[in-house]
Amino acid sequence: MTFLSRAARPATVGPAVALAVAAFLAPTSPAYAATNAVPTYEVKINLTTAALDASFAPSTAVRSAFGITGSAKARSYSYYDTDALALDAEGWSVRLRHKSGSSFEETYKKRFPVTNGDIDAALTTANAAGFDSGDTNYKAEVDWGYAKQTLSFSNEKSHSSSGYSGTAMPTSTTGRTWLVNDIPGKLENWNSAGWGKSALQASRAHGPVTSKVYGGAWGPSDDASVEVLPVVGAGGTGTEYVVELSFKTDSYADAADLHADAVAVAESHGWLHHGDILKTQLILDRY
Repeated sequence: MTFLSRAARPATVGPAVALAVAAFLAPTSPAYAATNAVPTYEVKINLTTAALDASFAPSTAVRSAFGITGSAKARSYSYYDTDALALDAEGWSVRLRHKSGSSFEETYKKRFPVTNGDIDAALTTANAAGFDSGDTNYKAEVDWGYAKQTLSFSNEKSHSSSGYSGTAMPTSTTGRTWLVNDIPGKLENWNSAGWGKSALQASRAHGPVTSKVYGGAWGPSDDASVEVLPVVGAGGTGTEYVVELSFKTDSYADAADLHADAVAVAESHGWLHHGDILKTQLILDRY
């Protein structure tokens, strides 16, 4: 009761006590979750080998039709996963890539399906999994194929290429060590503490493969390219060629136009592959 008696006389209340009481009584601001990430877009249309010349490069007609002006640039890469593809089963892919004259690129990517073109729903699902606008370590992108879209979040890191010439790749063991050492937290602790790291430690290189990329610009995209990737045949022998036409843009509207126009042009020339070839899955399955 003595405490209440003192509280009834404001003149005797010290400033520190008054501030504490005010802070306790003041309304608190509600906490808001981070907003959904804002993705960029990459249109990816597969072409048939009718788009290639006798040297397995884009034909003159293809170059002219899609603004491809650059000469061939080689790149080699491998995907790392277990024999049972444990990372892939959780929507993760881990890639080590080497472009001639550049450092090695380490890419840790988480994919989310886009259903019926509802990109906002996929972004909301990703947000709930911790991939939101506040995480600047990951780049959000929508891959827009012939018939499907996929939302992905990529964490990019690099490793020195000292001692490696051209597009040479390290041994599977060496590459795995680099990737495990640089693993981002989201993958390391996916599902449970240490799950992703353990899976990556048990992985091996699927590959390497070496492709040639021809660049240019077309329509609203100043980043157009044709990638020609030779892969071993499904039976383990022979060579098949995957031809991917792609365009990058920051705008959904531009991506929609690029997709429609590229499909129409490729179809009219008899170059269009009516389906989506996921290079990641192809390499994981065949190597």
